[in-house]
Amino acid sequence: MHTFLVVLLVIVCIGLIVSVLLQSGKSAGLSGSIAGGAEQLFGKQKARGIDLVLQRITVVLSILFFVLTMMVTYFGL
Repeated sequence: MHTFLVVLLVIVCIGLIVSVLLQSGKSAGLSGSIAGGAEQLFGKQKARGIDLVLQRITVVLSILFFVLTMMVTYFGL
């Protein structure tokens, strides 16, 4: 059981890394940090297309990562 969970955890980790790296950046440099914060706070734009899909995949994989890490810790004792 422990070995299966560790292998599954490694697969989820690789998927999480890939999904984060494939996402487009929200801001560019120092000017993006100033203007991007205001746009994010007051803007009405929603993520569309592949960005929305990647964001949802990242959320699901991060939840799986957390749960699998707890299970590996519990069953590893």
